[in-house]
This record gives sequence, C-alpha cells and structure tokens, in this order.
Amino acid sequence: MKQVLQFDQLSCRLKVEGLPDVSVGQSGQNLGIITGWSLAWAGRPELEGRKEHLLALMQVVLPYARYLISGVPRRFGAEPEPVEIGPGPEGGHGLLLRSSQPDTLPLQLNLDDAELADLVRVLDQLRLDSRLQLPLELPEPMPLKGRELLERRPLAQRLAAPLAGLLAVAVASGLGLLIPEPKPGLEPTQRPAAAQAK
Repeated sequence: MKQVLQFDQLSCRLKVEGLPDVSVGQSGQNLGIITGWSLAWAGRPELEGRKEHLLALMQVVLPYARYLISGVPRRFGAEPEPVEIGPGPEGGHGLLLRSSQPDTLPLQLNLDDAELADLVRVLDQLRLDSRLQLPLELPEPMPLKGRELLERRPLAQRLAAPLAGLLAVAVASGLGLLIPEPKPGLEPTQRPAAAQAK
C-alpha cells in the first residue's frame, strides 16, 4: 500500500512516496522504501527524483545551513555530485541541480534566505518524522574546526589587536627615549657639612 509523507512551508511543499518494508515487518503508515519524491516551489519548476537525489539534496543543504548559521558560509557539493549549494554571486544562495538524464542541462536556482529556511524546514521534518523507517546516510554534525572559527572574522579584524599592541609598545619605547636622563649629582644624604648645619 503506497504511503505519502507531505511537508508544507510557505514557499515549498515536499512529498515523499513509498511503501512499508514488509521484509523487516513494517506495516501501516510507516515508509521503509522511497519510490519517488517531489518538491514544489512557489513560482519555480517542480523538482522530482529518486531516493538518491533526495539524499544528495539533504547531504548538502543541511550542512550548508549549519555553516551559514555559524557565520562560515561555504560551498557544499561539487561535480559530479547531483546537488551543489553555495553563496550566490549577487547575494542569496545558489542551488545547482544536475540531472542524471543525458543531454539535460543543470538547473540553477537562486534562493533567498526565506526560501532556504523553508527548504531546510521541510528536509528536517522529513528527517525527524517517525514514520520514515529507513536509515538516511547523512553526515554527522561535527564541531567547527579552529581554522573555520578564525575565518568567521575578517583578516583585518583579526590583525587589529596585535598590531595595536605592537604600536603601543613602540610609542611607549619612543617616549621613554625622549625623557632625559637625570644629571649625576649628590644624593641628599651626601650634602656638604655646612648645609647640614643650617
């Protein structure tokens, strides 16, 4: 019996079709085999494909959104992978979808922040839905590396504090050299006897 999981957001709707995997005892509303899926966008072409395409979409969009929230936007996916996403050249987020059909040009979509947020929400709803009873080969979320955390701040901002410190030391040293040395003279305890008598 065919099952359909549907997840709606303002700008997109994800529908996943499949069957329970009776070989492992699934029945009812559970979905253990994905036979197809479609993603309908408001004012954009509808996407559809097989399980591999859906997994490829999740494998690049979810980590991209996580890095974006952490302030380290970077590109995920590269040829020959079917899905690629990264910061758009004119703002937004460039989503590139490569078809598995020969002689079909890749589809380039430019998403704004709201559309990306809606896409992430429907993919998360699918990932966390208890009716989906098959393992998803998604990368484990890992903490950002030290270098990635450093790259969150521009190089000029990172170098500002050390350069200001070096400048302060140089100015203090220069001012110290300008102060004249005291002239050698008698110390207060070595005054002449006549001066002490007064």
